[in-house]
Amino acid sequence: MRIGFVGLGKMGAKMTERLLRGGHEIAVYDKSTDNAKSTQEIGAIATNSLENLIKNLPGKKIVWLMVPPGEPVDENLEDLLPLMKDGDIIIDGGNSNWRESQKRAAKTKQKGINFIDCGTSGGVWGLENGYCLMYGGEPEAVKILEPIFKTLAPENGYIHCGSCGSGHFVKMIHNAIEYGMMQAYAEGFELMQNSDFDFDLKGISQTWMHGSVIRSWLLELAGNALSEDPKLDSIKDYVQDSGEGRWALQSAIDFDTPAPVLAASLFTRFRSRQDETFSGKMLAALRQQFGGHSTKKIT
Repeated sequence: MRIGFVGLGKMGAKMTERLLRGGHEIAVYDKSTDNAKSTQEIGAIATNSLENLIKNLPGKKIVWLMVPPGEPVDENLEDLLPLMKDGDIIIDGGNSNWRESQKRAAKTKQKGINFIDCGTSGGVWGLENGYCLMYGGEPEAVKILEPIFKTLAPENGYIHCGSCGSGHFVKMIHNAIEYGMMQAYAEGFELMQNSDFDFDLKGISQTWMHGSVIRSWLLELAGNALSEDPKLDSIKDYVQDSGEGRWALQSAIDFDTPAPVLAASLFTRFRSRQDETFSGKMLAALRQQFGGHSTKKIT
């Protein structure tokens, strides 16, 4: 199939390469001409505008957006819709909010264009291992895209989740679970690090990968990180979030669903970005006030 691909960042470029390896023809566009040129060198058709991208897609147009969520998605949609026709397909493969995806699907439907929201997992390892795909949209449209999904994903690694918005909803939950798993590993390794024992944390992580009920790819990645830096001395304890945890927690509130692990994991990330907190100072002050306990002064 010939596909238009917009956004050649750390995931988009690798996804394009995997599609090319799978025999698809790819026309690409990226604001960075260097990114487009690099992809052209491995067989893609590089274009300098969305208009030229569409001109390089004969017949039914299929365009995959791999851009940051929010305004970049809407900006590309605004530019693409006048260039596309009834029956064409736009796929948003980024980490968009599922409610926004529902709105975008309704907007594109008015013009007869199919909108597919596709949650994509696999990170920088996806080129070789494949990408896990969770997508929502009209059955007729997703059936057309089957060869693309089959190429990008490993065996049994893609699923049609339901109507528009469902793919990004499932990806949001996927990332929320990831938050909790990462937090559990982080706390467990910290407890071992702070104990009286001189543990080989790298060795323990590698041993757990054989037969343990907590073995996982995340644990394997923890072992990789510890192999490179056994005490993680080169890394600052600053953890960013890209939005899915917040959206999942808001959805938990909307659907009256308890999610304490997710809440604790998300708030721990917020705490990691603070050098000191007013709440901590207040706790110290209150303890000093009622019990006469000493406080540490800023020098």
